[in-house]
Amino acid sequence: MLTPFHPKTLMLFFILGTISIKSPGQTWEIFDRNYNLIQKVENGNFHILGSTLRINDSGENLNLLGNDYEAYSSISGASIYQYLEPWLIVRKDSLFGAFHEYGDQPLLCEYDRIQTYYNLLLAQKGNEFFLYDRGKKNIESIGKFESARFAKNGQVIAKNPRGYYLPISKDPNHLYELLEDTCGDVILAREGSGFGLINREGEYILEPIIDEMKYTKDNHFFAQNGDEFLLIKAQTNEANIRYNSFHRIAIEDDVMVEYIHGKLRRIMKEDGILLDIVGMTGVQRTGKNHFNVFFRDDKTGLLNEKGKWEVRPTVTAEKLYPGNDGFYGALMGDQYGFVNREGLEIIPAQFDEIKSFSEGLSGVKKGLTWGYINQNAELVIPYFFDEVGDFYQGLAIVKKNNQYNLVNRQGENLLENYYDRISMVSDNYYLTEENGLFGLLNPSGMEILSPEFNELRREGLDHILIRKGDKYGVIKENGDFSLPLFYSEILFDSGNQKVLAKYERVEPIPEEVEAMERKKKKRKQKGA
Repeated sequence: MLTPFHPKTLMLFFILGTISIKSPGQTWEIFDRNYNLIQKVENGNFHILGSTLRINDSGENLNLLGNDYEAYSSISGASIYQYLEPWLIVRKDSLFGAFHEYGDQPLLCEYDRIQTYYNLLLAQKGNEFFLYDRGKKNIESIGKFESARFAKNGQVIAKNPRGYYLPISKDPNHLYELLEDTCGDVILAREGSGFGLINREGEYILEPIIDEMKYTKDNHFFAQNGDEFLLIKAQTNEANIRYNSFHRIAIEDDVMVEYIHGKLRRIMKEDGILLDIVGMTGVQRTGKNHFNVFFRDDKTGLLNEKGKWEVRPTVTAEKLYPGNDGFYGALMGDQYGFVNREGLEIIPAQFDEIKSFSEGLSGVKKGLTWGYINQNAELVIPYFFDEVGDFYQGLAIVKKNNQYNLVNRQGENLLENYYDRISMVSDNYYLTEENGLFGLLNPSGMEILSPEFNELRREGLDHILIRKGDKYGVIKENGDFSLPLFYSEILFDSGNQKVLAKYERVEPIPEEVEAMERKKKKRKQKGA
């Protein structure tokens, strides 16, 4: 079995390369995931798209490849434009065509634009639009329009100066004043009679009789019809009114509320009541899913997205913040401390800024610097840093003088040097950056690679892609090379459990050839 290059082998290759004439071109070496060389392919440019599509672009032909990297379909003179699974959009000159990842080409390169939606293609040629349905294996014109596009539910929304149309519905000539793409199930439509909802077949599941309607999130809509307010949930083939009221419902500062007899009474969620309580004066969202609720008796409570009090209304704090381990950040006067679920002060207000507790420690700021306290309010890491992060698995990212380091729970720097940037990446590894170069730390903060690479990406345990200048290699987590810094490109074909590495074959320059010929003549003369 062939084996991959190793550093010593690579050095020998460079030495031999100076005295051998090679034809110009490229060679792709294909390795298994243990970096055993199993195959070579001469020339072309490989592309791995998604988990199943493999392409070799030879410049003259665009070849779709099987698991053995042999072509099973090709097109002449085209280039890759975009991969939108399962469709490969290709371009030839200024026109576009489409391949399915299984190899068939339903659309030749003769269209100005192509859009995709699962097994459907929408193609434009001038002002005429065509629909290809892979299930039916046919393409047909759907009309001439100013514009047309796929909606999120698979319908086509088309527009002309007169208005909007659904050209692939049962009534393609029906005119709408507005068609608004909202969620994956329905389109919000407006006609002269009002607003309604249309399903993916292009049929109304809520007739256009509603005076006002707007999309909120997921499959939910907020509507008003006369004096009645409605909360509507749209499903694939039906629209249900989940809540209705003749009291005013409004969306104020990203919070939906209901007023009864002119007084704030209820906090609403998309399909009904979140909180019904008297005495409220205002509601303010804090974080993504929490609310500060303010009362006439100067109490403030912290409500979660399930309508439960995380901190019961208290006069202790003016504002409350989501927390952990029963500690909730609280603004008391002009400083911050912590309260418990009952709203009682458990760490006095003495900080200019605070963070939530993480692993028993909270970042706190006094003046211009940050430190960390424990849940007994003891300063365990002194005020020193310009910024601090949350602890995760015993480590936190900190910043000082615009440089970054990692600290442990004792406040000890894990890295000898501060770096321009440290960020957590997949699998809780850390990417370091210094002078535009990248390095890598493992989840324990141990340095695997110092920041000396122009590109660095983990492709899995013991598979780290690196680039220095224009040369790529693969390195293990212990620092050993699996592939040396030698290749001009490396691709990971995860669906096929292979690694593809390309290197260039270059002819020697004429001066080198002349020097070699002179040496040959001298040897012949000596021999004579």
